Amino acid sequence: MTTYLMSKTGKAARGRLADRLAERGLRLWHMAVLAALADFGPHVQRELAARLSIDRSDVVKIVDGLGASGLVDRARDTADRRRVTVTVTPAGRDLLESLKSEALAVQDDVLAPLTSGERAQLTALLLRVHDGARENTPARPGR
Repeated sequence: MTTYLMSKTGKAARGRLADRLAERGLRLWHMAVLAALADFGPHVQRELAARLSIDRSDVVKIVDGLGASGLVDRARDTADRRRVTVTVTPAGRDLLESLKSEALAVQDDVLAPLTSGERAQLTALLLRVHDGARENTPARPGR
């Protein structure tokens, strides 16, 4: 089945990237948080958890680790002390660029059997499938 092949290929690619990140003491969620902050700007931790579809307590742990490494800054909202806004630092942006290079290397490795034209075709087809899957996915409670 095509869906099985997509799943197995995605799992293999994810595992390869996770291995590369682990060599740096990082996990995929670290990269996801940095990418979300770089792409969409500062976020309140609760909104960041919703954007990434992960538990709020997990976001706190990830942000704590990134903050301890100087990769993100956190600031309490002066109007509502319960709200903590997270912002990626210049060091976090630099690391993210390096991690993107790792991700591209994994992508090149996984897609090595394909020509550049086949890669473009695969990307176009997967984008259509992804968009269709997103449109047909019912909203989950609490998300």
